[in-house]
Amino acid sequence: MASETLKGLTADTLADRAYRAIRDAVTTGELRPGQKVTERGLAERLSVSPTPVREAIRRLEQDGLLERTGPRTVQVAAFGDAAIQDLAEVEVALRGMVARFAARHASPDRLDHLDAVLDEADDLLIVIKQRQQSGQDVTRHLDRLLDAMQRFNEGVESCARNPVLVRLLGQTRVFSWPERRARLLERIAGNDRFGLDRYGSHRALVRALRAGDSAAAEQLVIEDARGGLGDLLAAPAEGTPA
Repeated sequence: MASETLKGLTADTLADRAYRAIRDAVTTGELRPGQKVTERGLAERLSVSPTPVREAIRRLEQDGLLERTGPRTVQVAAFGDAAIQDLAEVEVALRGMVARFAARHASPDRLDHLDAVLDEADDLLIVIKQRQQSGQDVTRHLDRLLDAMQRFNEGVESCARNPVLVRLLGQTRVFSWPERRARLLERIAGNDRFGLDRYGSHRALVRALRAGDSAAAEQLVIEDARGGLGDLLAAPAEGTPA
């Protein structure tokens, strides 16, 4: 899912987009814990009226990301370790549910697309390994690999044919895509094997989807998501290859 920024929202679903933009600003640190913001100030930064911002703030208060300090002011909540772990468990469960629905509804064409994305990722991984072994820069190829895996995840969500569930997942992710990407690149910079061997489970997932095995698909995604989030939440020095 593409990241929203604190600029120029013009779509019809302004409240949803404002919610995602402010949430991304919180999770990426653009808005810092304890920082006070106003409805009018956020509306100006987003170039929208205060009404969608007010609705977005209400939802973010329910999420525990913002705390009310006055009639028109809020501050960014200190997001403790326990709250992050709780959110991670919700994300893992929802991702598993997406896989379960995908096994019920995925069409052959969509599954062929998922396999094609994984073929692309496998080719990129070979190039990355070769360039790493010869001491060459792999930044461009890593960017393309991460783009491919994002398309794979979006493809699985599309297979689910459940927009309500996908929207809930988008609202409960621990990391926005830009923050997840930044953390992945940070870990890979310190350990060139970090997260680059996770493709066996993706192939197994596509096989489970083709077989219509919703239980197997859900379990594969839960295990993968739990491991991936655990690695990203750990301190960089503690990261191990996924």
